[in-house]
Amino acid sequence: MILSISGVVLLAIVVFLFFKKDGLKASHAIVCALFGFYLAGTAIAPSITAGGASLAGLLGGIKF
Repeated sequence: MILSISGVVLLAIVVFLFFKKDGLKASHAIVCALFGFYLAGTAIAPSITAGGASLAGLLGGIKF
């Protein structure tokens, strides 16, 4: 668990620097995908899933 959290923190920093410095390129997208993969294995994953479902429900309820 400690190793996966350290990996998530490291990849989060790298993703932030990619967005800040150059914009997102193909190699950066791979790092972002790895970040998401490792983040899904942490204890915060159910909260992220619930938040995403809640946001989707909110956006789905908007009528134009």
